[in-house]
Amino acid sequence: MPLLEFTSKGIYCAQAKVYLDPWRGVNKALITHGHSDHARWGSQHYMTHELNVPILKHRLGPLSVTGKRYGDPFKINGVQFSFHPSGHVPGAAQIRVEYKGEVWVFTGDYKVQSDGISTPFEPVKCHTFISECTFGLPVFQWEEPPSIHEKINLWWAENRTQKTTSLLMGYSLGKIQRLLKHLDPSIGTIYTHGATEEMTAVLREFIDLPPTQRITADTSKKEIEGNLVLAPPAVLGSAWVKKLGELSTGYASGWMALRGARRRRAVDRAFVLSDHADWKGLLSSIKATECENVITTHGYTDLFAQYLRDQGWNAKTEKTQYEGETLENTAE
Repeated sequence: MPLLEFTSKGIYCAQAKVYLDPWRGVNKALITHGHSDHARWGSQHYMTHELNVPILKHRLGPLSVTGKRYGDPFKINGVQFSFHPSGHVPGAAQIRVEYKGEVWVFTGDYKVQSDGISTPFEPVKCHTFISECTFGLPVFQWEEPPSIHEKINLWWAENRTQKTTSLLMGYSLGKIQRLLKHLDPSIGTIYTHGATEEMTAVLREFIDLPPTQRITADTSKKEIEGNLVLAPPAVLGSAWVKKLGELSTGYASGWMALRGARRRRAVDRAFVLSDHADWKGLLSSIKATECENVITTHGYTDLFAQYLRDQGWNAKTEKTQYEGETLENTAE
């Protein structure tokens, strides 16, 4: 029996009787990060990195949860586990699993570019590497983040001269705070949607971020005019947006690298900024683990696994309910 197996409830370690990022309620769940496709309600007890604890409580409500520090090993029924930085979003971790000399690593989601708010990705040597491949095609190759942040600030500054409000959209956990961290507050005031503000308030406990103002029913169009609004993608086309007045809309996502995706979102500006590894990042990460086996879980799984096999790895795919960064997923 393999150290980790893929079941109807999630990735299961039979020896320890625990699940990794299960998509159904279980007795004990080890969680990589707080996005809703990896951290789901209904388990009896959760274990995760200590910075992810307040995120889980905010998203899932009262629950039994234990926080661990990066790199600190702990044993369950003789199996040694530890959490290691994945660089995906604040508090995100890979999970290392070791039993009788065999080592597996489950990445959850990860990226290798530094974002200024998350602990940078740390390669972990292993025999088997369970990897996402959301952007596992050569077409996905990211620019350096400072270049993207400069473009965003220039876009906002130009809009301000025209007295046009800038609406910048991204996932409420991770992406919005990454954008906020690199906005230039000297340009104007940064406003937020309620869901964005609440998640940001949780992360302010351990991340230094520029000040923001939450938009309320009493906030007028005149107040917002020429400033910048941070919001989740779900607001696009909603009555809430229509109350903001004249807008220039921007969307930050890795999918913005594709023309078709940009057309589908119908935004004025597309910023290619992802919290997942690009093609080169995936390959460099896998190589750094010195693994023999790779299991791809979500993204371009079949194509990526075939490429890895052509390069000499023992690679296969497994079906999961993880979504990665999806163009239509507005829940994050």
